Amino acid sequence: MPKAGIIYNDVKPIACQTAEALRGKLELRGWEVCLATGVGGILGYSRPESPVCHTPIEQLNPPGFDHQMQLAIVLGGDGTVLSAFRQIAPYNIPLLTVNTGHMGFLTETYLNQLPQALEAVLEGNYEVEERTMLTVQVWREATVLWEALCLNEMVIHREPLTSMCHFEVQIGRHAPVDIAADGVIVSTPTGSTAYSLSAGGPVVTPDVPVLQLVPICPHSLASRALVFANTEQVTIFPATPNRMVMVVDGNGGCYILPDDQVKILKSPYAARFIRLRPPEFFHLLREKLGWGLPHIAKPASVELP
Repeated sequence: MPKAGIIYNDVKPIACQTAEALRGKLELRGWEVCLATGVGGILGYSRPESPVCHTPIEQLNPPGFDHQMQLAIVLGGDGTVLSAFRQIAPYNIPLLTVNTGHMGFLTETYLNQLPQALEAVLEGNYEVEERTMLTVQVWREATVLWEALCLNEMVIHREPLTSMCHFEVQIGRHAPVDIAADGVIVSTPTGSTAYSLSAGGPVVTPDVPVLQLVPICPHSLASRALVFANTEQVTIFPATPNRMVMVVDGNGGCYILPDDQVKILKSPYAARFIRLRPPEFFHLLREKLGWGLPHIAKPASVELP
């Protein structure tokens, strides 16, 4: 019996209703179906008095989801997609992303197109696109305090009402560099259209095997975004006496103290997107962000009598 999973945003009634209806359709066609909410992939926040607050990456999988599962369907917005990949990426499960939210930059189809999309998937008329994910870990001495899978970006920034921070950043074997800024972002190509873009970083097409380091409001004209190979490990040392905050995929994280180290490296797990048609990244940029739209010519000047 083939096996499928459904991950949905249980805060949205339409996602809950669609999940139940979808389960019924699949079961009628002889599929075993496992349901889970996106809550299981939401990252926890540690506190200064309780710094260890995480579940190991390989233990976030929902009940019933395993290597035998052929595919999964996620019903929600971009946040639910990010949560779903944190739960299923270690099992190499491809994911059909269905938008029930607003922006839906990471989603493949919409609810009104779900019947046709489902038929195409069940008939095997799709391809799988793999996107790089990151493993993010916070180390204190020889102990991992916190870790997570990351599809978009890892951000370390200052707390409100504190001054600018200094970060010592080492990329691979290269000499460390000092960055004075409000924060730093380490982004995947998928995340290049998220926080990194807002901070002035470049857009990177998903198939390029790179990461990028982007300072947030740097205190130097020389501190600009850096693009480098995704085979390099990034280690960030807080070079400031103030406590800082780390956030992964805009979802959860922990406090970073002066003696901590944050290590970021390419994950052995990839985010596997089901594509109903060959991926067309520039079309997505135009549709969601308005990139590359043609300019409208100004009307010819008219002399008044």
